[in-house]
Amino acid sequence: MIAHLRGSILEKHPNRIVVDVNGVGYDVFVPLSTYYGLGDPGFDIALRIHTHVREDALTLYGFATLLEQELFERLIGVSGIGPKLALAVLSGIEPIELMRAIERGDIARLTAIPGVGKKTSERIVLELKERLPRAQVATVAAGVGAADARGLRDDVLSALVNLGYHRPLAEKAVEAATKMLGSTSDAGFEHMLKQALRELAK
Repeated sequence: MIAHLRGSILEKHPNRIVVDVNGVGYDVFVPLSTYYGLGDPGFDIALRIHTHVREDALTLYGFATLLEQELFERLIGVSGIGPKLALAVLSGIEPIELMRAIERGDIARLTAIPGVGKKTSERIVLELKERLPRAQVATVAAGVGAADARGLRDDVLSALVNLGYHRPLAEKAVEAATKMLGSTSDAGFEHMLKQALRELAK
């Protein structure tokens, strides 16, 4: 099974990229949260990979963060949800917001995700409420406190380094993004990462 890919972007499309690893192109489906954090074709990247095997196909799904991958793998464990719908869920809501909606049983928020109906939302809440990544549950329940804000910054810094940026530059970008966004209580991983990438592009 392929669990990790490091290479350069050969092609880039919403929800799908081709990663060139030493001359071999890997077709990888990604959620929009990961897609928006990627650079242009030719840019070096590293992705966590879920390899999905069926009788007639072997499909790769890539993620920028461990949390995205864990949520994806829990979603495809829900009855009636396959990889494509799980990817659509992650493309329609940020990971932390998804966890909050599941914890609160917020069916309305889940059904607002394109392609997710009421019955599917109810199954997600029923089957995942007790199976969320445990390291994140306290954060979701209490909101993002100071320690969690540090964790968010660390996650964004790690993602930038994995994307190929030098650590000192990445640290400055994360610091600038933190100041720009102010309170991190509403600043999810994707928002912080996008702002940090904007800072690096200046």
